[in-house]
Amino acid sequence: MTSSTITTQAGDGVQTNGTPQAPASAPAGEKRGKLGPLSIVGYGAGDAANNLAFTTATMFLLVYYTDVAGISAAAAGTLLLVVRVFDAFSDVFAGRMVDKVYHKRLGKFRPFIMFGSLPLLLLSAATFSVPQIGESGMLLYAYITYAALGLAYSLVNIPYGSLAGAMTPKAGERAKLASSRTIGAMVVGAFLGIFIAPQIVPGANLQVMFTTMTLCFAVIGTALYLFTAFMTKERVKREVQHVSMKQSFATLKHNRPLLLLCISSFLFLTGMLAFSTVELFYLRDVLHALPLYAVLSIVQIALTLGLAAVVPKIVRTFGKKNAYIAAAVICIAGGLVVFFTPDTMVPVAVGGLILTMIGIVLVNMLVWALEADTVEYGEWKTGVRTEGITYALFSFTRKTGQAVGGALAAYAIALGGYAAGAPHQSVSAEWGIRAAEGLIPAVMSLLAIVVMLMYPLTDKRHADIVAEIAARKSL
Repeated sequence: MTSSTITTQAGDGVQTNGTPQAPASAPAGEKRGKLGPLSIVGYGAGDAANNLAFTTATMFLLVYYTDVAGISAAAAGTLLLVVRVFDAFSDVFAGRMVDKVYHKRLGKFRPFIMFGSLPLLLLSAATFSVPQIGESGMLLYAYITYAALGLAYSLVNIPYGSLAGAMTPKAGERAKLASSRTIGAMVVGAFLGIFIAPQIVPGANLQVMFTTMTLCFAVIGTALYLFTAFMTKERVKREVQHVSMKQSFATLKHNRPLLLLCISSFLFLTGMLAFSTVELFYLRDVLHALPLYAVLSIVQIALTLGLAAVVPKIVRTFGKKNAYIAAAVICIAGGLVVFFTPDTMVPVAVGGLILTMIGIVLVNMLVWALEADTVEYGEWKTGVRTEGITYALFSFTRKTGQAVGGALAAYAIALGGYAAGAPHQSVSAEWGIRAAEGLIPAVMSLLAIVVMLMYPLTDKRHADIVAEIAARKSL
């Protein structure tokens, strides 16, 4: 696209003499960057759909591989590491696809969401349907289906995540979008925790349950993705439609805030994925209180809704960077409580889990708004807006963190001597689960804070950058 400034309105704008105009149907507030309720809710529905595949995998795939498919914990850990690293490279590929593609009516992002949703969700069902064809055959099937799931997820999630930065330039509105997507993810996580996790007990027919569940999710998730595609619009003006490889990597090369945010997120996600992967094991095999999984899921709903209401005020008062650091400190405290509390002190241990959840929810609300800010920083530095590759790099580091976190969790329980399907675990196995659930998240949160202390893009600095970009475009 040339410098004649055509806006990538996702099929909802008109252009007069090369000058973009807001759609007639857009509320006046949305023309100024303020989002309407349907836009915010629609965006959150997309992450609900994402997590019908993503959270289902992070919560249950390890226990499915070990307790249902019969794959050893060590082999499953290696599988999670290898495939999730592959997923991270898939994100870079997806980011380049997003930056290269532009549809005149649908924009840059919605086509991927609309047409990639059903294949993604059907691959989720295939991943949880490992046939009994021998150890080598099962492993090969698991690698292929999980890798395909990861690629399909990248081709939907990268455009979805990039969409937030294109919907509005306002920090406060982006915080609302971040809260909305966190609520969407939370609703799915709560459903899985309340209704699915309590059924994962020795002797249950789990294969039928997982197959039925994932096929139902394919229908529900597709509807949610379509709702997102129809309710969200791309309103931020861009100078370039089809971004070249050189332009993409030029913005990354000069984007120090993005680099630091990526490193910090990698570390935090390593701890978070260890926590979420082993939470079921911790409640079932250490505390012997699996029904508490449903209770904690309800608590997480209340925490997420409560925090979503106050996050915009927290951001206005303390700034996103300081709030992020404080949330990571809460994770450290919670992780240490989880690791050191004896199994006889269940209320204290549960308190540690809740502390960790508070920190995780806060970070997950803040990090997406921080990532969107780095898009403007890159545009300010180079003059080219590259949401796709920026989000892809951010997602790449998060995926590698997920890979390492999931693998560390699996290796920790394997080193402890976890026995799949056993009604009771050894003391060493319990300590392996404790380490994955509490110690790893605490250590990784501390390292994430160290990196984030060097993050230079304050909210005031971002506002100045946005103003300068707007001034350039008005010339």
